Amino acid sequence: MTRLALLLTLLPTALRAEAYDPPIPQAQSATAEFWFALATLGLVGALALVQWMVQKR
Repeated sequence: MTRLALLLTLLPTALRAEAYDPPIPQAQSATAEFWFALATLGLVGALALVQWMVQKR
């Protein structure tokens, strides 16, 4: 048992480790693009409103 423990500690971790498998990026759906565009327009509108309110001061 001690020999097995010694052998396992002496082995490089690269031999025991699994190779990294990077995730494959997926394309965005049309629905996601629609909501992103809507959120972008909302953000730009909010920024314009804040700029208008600050300018009135």
